[in-house]
Amino acid sequence: MGRKSAKSLEKKLRKKEEKACLKASLAKVEAANKLEDPMSTLLPFKKFERNGLSSIIECKRVADLDKDTIEWAFQLIKSNMQSLYETSDWGWNDREKKTELTEDKAWYLIARDATNNKPVACVHFRFDLECDDEVVYCYEIQIVPEARRKGLGKFLMQILELLAHKTDMKKVMLTTFKHNPVGEDFFMKKLKYAVDEISPEEPLFDDGYSYVILSKIMPEKKKVSAGNSA
Repeated sequence: MGRKSAKSLEKKLRKKEEKACLKASLAKVEAANKLEDPMSTLLPFKKFERNGLSSIIECKRVADLDKDTIEWAFQLIKSNMQSLYETSDWGWNDREKKTELTEDKAWYLIARDATNNKPVACVHFRFDLECDDEVVYCYEIQIVPEARRKGLGKFLMQILELLAHKTDMKKVMLTTFKHNPVGEDFFMKKLKYAVDEISPEEPLFDDGYSYVILSKIMPEKKKVSAGNSA
């Protein structure tokens, strides 16, 4: 048989490279999910003391959270978000939301009042693959009313970005409703998140999709040359 065409060889090489990239991305996600405490090197971020609010922050897998904390997180999310879900094309379902919150891949940042240890904020996130890219995906960030507008939300998102950077994820991603102007203002104006390339453009209904997917690309880690390693 004759030699394969150059185009055929290029296609084969490209598939091989894509497969290798996907394998490397998956390895990063698996390594992140095996961490005992992703915040172990972020000790200064385990405390939040600003604007009259003093909190202790922990990072745990859902399997390591007690049932009371999980139920508290669900009730907070339901209280803050149910009406927004019900006015979207998603709708709200208690059972489905509880299932999502307790899936094995779920990680949580929990902020607790430093005085009485009661939870005041939670972030549900995951180390995952999104369109073959390794990412930290923020599913929920919720704060009790009395702890809002004190900088805690921004602080928790900074932690997610630091975790993404330290675990070599490409970006932090999240979904927000278009009819939630407070959310859009927080993520896009204050935190400088942008519409991600996978965010849907074609309308689902006449007035379009009810949500938008946002992301922030993480800076690449600086490579230390052999001459500077000493």
